[in-house]
Formats: sequence, structure tokens, C-alpha cells
Amino acid sequence: MVKTAETGAPLGDLIVEGECLAAMARLAPGSVDLVFADPPYNLQLSGELHRPDNSRVDGVEADWDKFAGFAEYDSFTRDWLAACRRVLKPAGALWAIGSYHNIFRIGAAVQDLGFWILNDVVWRKSNPMPNFRGRRFTNAHETLLWCARSREARYTFNYEAMKALNEELQMRSDWLIPLCGGPERLRDGAGKKAHPTQKPEALLHRVLLASTRPGDTVLDPFFGTGTTGAVAKRLGRRFIGIERDPAYVALARRRIAAVRAAPLDLVALESRREAPRIPFGSLVERGLLEPGEVLVDSARRWSARVRADGSVISAEHRGSIHFVGAQVQGAPACNGWAFWHVERRGRLVLIDALRQQVRGELG
Repeated sequence: MVKTAETGAPLGDLIVEGECLAAMARLAPGSVDLVFADPPYNLQLSGELHRPDNSRVDGVEADWDKFAGFAEYDSFTRDWLAACRRVLKPAGALWAIGSYHNIFRIGAAVQDLGFWILNDVVWRKSNPMPNFRGRRFTNAHETLLWCARSREARYTFNYEAMKALNEELQMRSDWLIPLCGGPERLRDGAGKKAHPTQKPEALLHRVLLASTRPGDTVLDPFFGTGTTGAVAKRLGRRFIGIERDPAYVALARRRIAAVRAAPLDLVALESRREAPRIPFGSLVERGLLEPGEVLVDSARRWSARVRADGSVISAEHRGSIHFVGAQVQGAPACNGWAFWHVERRGRLVLIDALRQQVRGELG
């Protein structure tokens, strides 16, 4: 749980109204698991932008996106990144999002400060705004930098969750997600966008599901209307949001108050890499398999008998479930847990199901 630097008092979910540097200075060092930062992009816009029908395009015109030049923006970037690094735990990580206007400057700063870039993720927008003047390609993507606090950091990556989210294929670094719209897009009383750069919850869902665990604390130093907080609450993560605009703070509070947290058992992710190792012999020791019991493959082409010491023996081979499985197939390797079955009540049961039963008993 996060604590303040001054008092050491624990903090839960929190929205802080104020400047990000001053607010982060009040957080204890090494107290945050993840930072998601959606900073000003320094868009360098000049004049209004209109569609071909002469209607005005809603752009980013707020003072928070205006800087005197690159030197001022770079100084601002280094300051907030350094503050984020101070409050991150040694195993913590940072996500920063931007466009071509600023992401390369952020990338240089994170490397200079000692962060280790793990991926640059391309958010491909399925519904980007057209280039109305027809003088450039349509800007159809933004870039996210995922960075560990240091090269040696043991950061969180929920690989299996990302694979499951992608229909059992490895998740790639190009994400096709639409812009925020429909009922998710917050609007003011006149029907205009409440915030010009509100990010879609789908984007934050993927970020937090990939790189945090339930109970982790996520810091968003540019909180806006609270997308990070809304998704964090739903996924059972804690959050700290820092936002200087009181109107955005009010919107974020109302928005997050309406979010229902998912049951813990539905957001607690299991990693095969972190699961306790269960030797095959443990199944014999616990009586889930008996010495002499026959193992077969799914088509019953090959068989092997279980020995008391946890090895198995076929007509020609003796050794581990993996070695014998490979030998009977004439294959260079074999995952015996996914190859061998045992018959239970007239049907074949994968021995990995017995291993999961043992893991469940171990908690």
C-alpha cells in the first residue's frame, strides 16, 4: 500500500487535485507498482482546423499543452519522469503514451534517466480523424513506451493473460483499438467533449491487465477525467490520480464512483511461470496415481506404466514422463504433462489436471 513521504500513513484509492510534481513529492519513495502517463503532447498547433464543410474540428487548445519551445518541454518531461522513477518500486514499470510530436523526446529522456524500454507499442486507431487538408498521411496511431524502472528490474508481465485476450495467440505490439466514443466519451452540458484527449478504457484495460496484479498501485500523474482510475477499480487495482484542473477532477470522481469492481477471483491472474513446481512423483506420493498404473497418449497409440519413484517405463524406454514421451514418438522433446493421460471412470484425463489439483491443495 502506498504511503505519504511526510507521515508514512497508508493511502488507498486517491485523486489529488494539484500539480503533478508537488503531489508526487509527497509520495514515499518506492511506493508505486506502475505509472501510466498520458502527458501533454506539445502539439504545436497554429490556428484553427476545419473540415471540408468548414465546420471546426475540436482540438487541444488548453494552456496545459502549450510550451515556449522544445527546451521547456524537455525540461518538463525530465522532471516528471524523474519524479515517477523516484516513487516506483524497484520492480516497477512505466507506460508513457504520445504522438510523433513528443514520444521521441520522451523516449530519449526515459533512457537518459535509467529506465529500460521493454516495448514500443503502436496503438492503431480503427477510427482515426482524417487528414482534412490532404497534405500528410492520416495520423492513425499513437505510441506507448513500456519501460522497466531499470534493466535489472523483475517487472510484471502477465503473458498468459495477454495470450488469452488474443484468442491464444501471442499478443503483438500493434493494438487495434478504436478511439474513445459513444457513451464512454464524457461530454459537457452542451454536448461537447469534456476532455480533448480522453483515452479509451480498452487501452487501459490491456495495459493494466498486462503489467499489474490485483492490489497493485497504479499512479497516473496526468489523470484527466479518470480513465486509469476507472479501469484500475474495475480490475481490483489501487490507483493514485493527480490532476490540476478542478473540472476534470469532479468528472473523474463521479465517473469512478459509478464503477463496480469485478470479483477478485475473476481478476486474479495465474502465471504458469510463477506456479509452484510439482514433480510427477508427487502425484504418486499423494495417491493420485498408483505404481503400475498405465498412461496412454490421447489416441492410445503408446503406453507407459507408472513406477513408485515417479519415473515411467514403456516397452523399450525408462525415464521421466518427458523423456519417455519423446522416445516413443521419436521426437526430440515432449511435454509429458500435455502428452500422457490416465483413464478415470471410462474417460481419459490429462495428467496435467492431476498436477493442477495438487497446486490447488497447496493454495
